Amino acid sequence: MFLKFKIAETENFRKQIGKNQLKNLYNKIEKLLYPQLRTNPFFGPNIKKLKGEFNGLYRIRIGNYRLFYTIDKQKVIVFILEITQRKDAYN
Repeated sequence: MFLKFKIAETENFRKQIGKNQLKNLYNKIEKLLYPQLRTNPFFGPNIKKLKGEFNGLYRIRIGNYRLFYTIDKQKVIVFILEITQRKDAYN
């Protein structure tokens, strides 16, 4: 039996999504990405485990945006940290 991960959105992420231009994107995230993250947050299309100063984080590419998250394997939770445009993502 596979574990089903819970999704936990940080306050920072909720503030970012509250901006008008990201509301439509959030609907896509809920419909398309959250089911993937619940079943297997480690692998999938556009998912990458980051290295270096971002070690321990994962990112999903969504067009010009990057969604960053971390995984607590013991608690079976995916913490959604932030979403940002690619040009600002790795600064």
